[in-house]
Amino acid sequence: MIKNFPCRLLLFTLALATLSNFSLPVRALAVDDKISAEEVIAKHLAAIGAAGSRSSDHSRVAVGSVRAIFKARNSSGAVDGRAVFGSVNNKMLVGMAFAASNYPGEKVGFDGQKVTIAYQSPGVRSTLGNFLKTNNAIVKEGLMGGTLSAAWPLLNLAERGAKVSYAGTDKIDNRPVHKLRYDPDKGANVQVTLYFDAETFQHLRTQYEYTISSRLAAGGVDNQARQRETRYKMIEDFSEYKKEGPLNLPHNYTLRLEITTTDGSSSDKWEVKLEQFAFNQPIDENSFNVEGS
Repeated sequence: MIKNFPCRLLLFTLALATLSNFSLPVRALAVDDKISAEEVIAKHLAAIGAAGSRSSDHSRVAVGSVRAIFKARNSSGAVDGRAVFGSVNNKMLVGMAFAASNYPGEKVGFDGQKVTIAYQSPGVRSTLGNFLKTNNAIVKEGLMGGTLSAAWPLLNLAERGAKVSYAGTDKIDNRPVHKLRYDPDKGANVQVTLYFDAETFQHLRTQYEYTISSRLAAGGVDNQARQRETRYKMIEDFSEYKKEGPLNLPHNYTLRLEITTTDGSSSDKWEVKLEQFAFNQPIDENSFNVEGS
């Protein structure tokens, strides 16, 4: 918890200004045990904290450092900056700011009605921004940011109307995990898989997969469509869970966006280390709409 938090969320205000220029014990479960999606979700929620403490009515703010690393066929680079996550109810904001003229950062918001993605320059969004704009259910459903966000859909799944089903087991860094398939209420082309530690039931990863196939203007699918399709994979990884206030939350967040085409591939990564958290502080409603900012 941030100490001496003056002027009602001063740190969050400063972070936005920069962008503009107790865990509960959980029974260990063998991965070959039979388990339902509902059981995974219930144990996952208990791992976050007590029901009253994890209510989406309570705002959350997390601030830290971020390093963006870009790798393409003919170029690569890295830049350091600051990151902020802010949320209350189903409203959320993710922002990253960098002191680079060609890459000022990323700002993604949902104000409860509309998903907005900030431009890098007039009329131009980043590759990540375009991906999230096309697949805006990722933001609208509160999936982005995982348990860092009060908008995390598993907190209020009945209100979301999404379909969640058990998808088996796997391993992440040799750690057994349970997988859940998440299908948004109104449908989406993006495939969403959630990964939970089989022992602690902490949320370790969300993976999004999206494919665009080339088509002829007339005559149906191009014979070479499969060869010319573009595949997108976005992965959010969460680690270093520690108690902050009443909740057990991740302190390391990594976002990766991988794009594969017949002409080559690219891999962008954002590594966030969260340092300060605040809860139940008022957040300006305008903060969740980043359009034009």
